[in-house]
Amino acid sequence: MRAYIGGHQAVSTDDFIELALGTPVELWLGEEGESEEERAARLDAARDILADNPELPDAVSRVVAEVIEAHAPELFNVVPLARPAGRRWPSRKGAAA
Repeated sequence: MRAYIGGHQAVSTDDFIELALGTPVELWLGEEGESEEERAARLDAARDILADNPELPDAVSRVVAEVIEAHAPELFNVVPLARPAGRRWPSRKGAAA
């Protein structure tokens, strides 16, 4: 089964995230082994994108909240716990035998 978002085919989880954000994930998270110069350029680009799209953080938060809500049991491995039965201890009142 193929999934298309806005005419683009999403073949991996990263594709879905990139299409939802409108930018590559690496722009926001960075890449392993990037130099300080590359990091500074990446952060400058991210600031420019946020300045041009002030609604982006809210849109991303909304998408994340929808995904968490839709997949909460799988994400958090929620299992209802059985309530332990009440335990009664024998009474120690009375005379010793």
